[in-house]
Amino acid sequence: MPEDVQMNDSEPQSAAPAPAAAAAPALSTLHHLKEIASVIEAGSLSKEVRRISRAFRLTVALRRRLAARDVSAFLAFALPASSEAYGRLIALVPKEDDTEMDVDAAAPATQISIKHGLPEIEIYCYLLALIFLIDQKKYDEAKVCASVSIARLKNLNRRTVDVLASRLYFYYSYVYELTNSLAEIRGNLLALHRMATLHRDELGQETLLNLLLRNYLHYNLYDQAEKLRSKAPRFEAHSNQQFCRYLFYLGKIRTIQLEYTDAKESLLQAARKAPTTARGFRIQCNKWAIIVRLLLGEIPERTVFMQKGMKKALTPYFELTNAVRVGDLELFRTVADKFASTFSADRTRNLIVRLRHNVIRTGLRNISISYSRISLADIAKKLRLDSENPVADAESIVAKAIRDGAIDATIDHANGWMVSKETGDVYSTNEPQIAFNSRIAFCLNMHNEAVKAMRFPPNSHKEKESAEKRRERLQQEEELAKHMAEEEDDDF
Repeated sequence: MPEDVQMNDSEPQSAAPAPAAAAAPALSTLHHLKEIASVIEAGSLSKEVRRISRAFRLTVALRRRLAARDVSAFLAFALPASSEAYGRLIALVPKEDDTEMDVDAAAPATQISIKHGLPEIEIYCYLLALIFLIDQKKYDEAKVCASVSIARLKNLNRRTVDVLASRLYFYYSYVYELTNSLAEIRGNLLALHRMATLHRDELGQETLLNLLLRNYLHYNLYDQAEKLRSKAPRFEAHSNQQFCRYLFYLGKIRTIQLEYTDAKESLLQAARKAPTTARGFRIQCNKWAIIVRLLLGEIPERTVFMQKGMKKALTPYFELTNAVRVGDLELFRTVADKFASTFSADRTRNLIVRLRHNVIRTGLRNISISYSRISLADIAKKLRLDSENPVADAESIVAKAIRDGAIDATIDHANGWMVSKETGDVYSTNEPQIAFNSRIAFCLNMHNEAVKAMRFPPNSHKEKESAEKRRERLQQEEELAKHMAEEEDDDF
């Protein structure tokens, strides 16, 4: 986007733009809206969904330039004055003090006209008014507009409306989220999802499933979200944005359910597939992915925290990762208290409580490597356990770490010691071979999948037949067809 340039009054007048450029003023917002309406009309009459999608993208580009007079003038242009939709929408759009209307001074001589009565145009008017009211922070009017538009959508079953309907579903849920009343529309969203399934509106199903998952997760209803997700119909993803949202919600559900490996895969895939412009979404994905990797016992690379535009937002998680890596329980408590408000806003504070055990285990692993024998009292002191009986807690922690295989040691209960076993040479075991075999299997599987995904022209492996051979083959096929037809006539 070009930056605004400050003009200097002292510049000579000779630097003014050419007369040809000055003679072509910019088109007005109203004229652009009329062109978008003509695109929707063409898509509706030709049943081309891609034109409807293009119309919405053009609307997003005009969003910042919308004014109340533009919306009012467009509603008067696109909807009949006697229609019910016009009466409802014009009453919701705020009136401006001045009576000046947006005049299409730059419009071409040919006037743009559209066919009234098209459902696509009507739904687009609802969508445009809803977006404008949300941008103007008129949330009460926006909720009324959203409810009216959803009621109108329930009477339509046209594939060309599906794109606009999916956006209406999104803003319908968004305005209720802004007013902190998402629970009120959960029943309506479920009914809309059922209707979209019956109408085979797959884009609407995608959008509504994500909105329902977001609705449940907003109130920490993870069990209900998983039940809905597991029983929802499966289909191929149509929108990359909706698929990224689904992966993010799936990763959050898997994390709460202690399925960290699947959660990590879903969150990292969502962050990779998200567009670069969706920086806020990618930051949230990275925050949850960092916590999941820490819970798995992994330490994320430093480059994760140094991504462009994310360094400041990921600073609390960088300090948290450093505390887990060092295994310092006191430093972990300090970081958790310092950024408690940030973790609460991100809804990751409950997960960070789970990390306490990982910090203790990391510190215990460092102690077992450093000392061949150490008393349980010293372990409690080094781990900074602040319980009533730290020695007993240290003994139980060491016993659990030995049972889980985190450390290779034994406990001398009589003397109160932890005796670490001598570290062996890992290359004398089969672990390097197992790791090498797993990498080879991964590469071979990727190669096989790539070969399967390749497309070749039909019969490219065969030699090209000459014209004479082609004539002979066609003649033989004709004779065979005549012979088969004669046999069928005889049988009849």
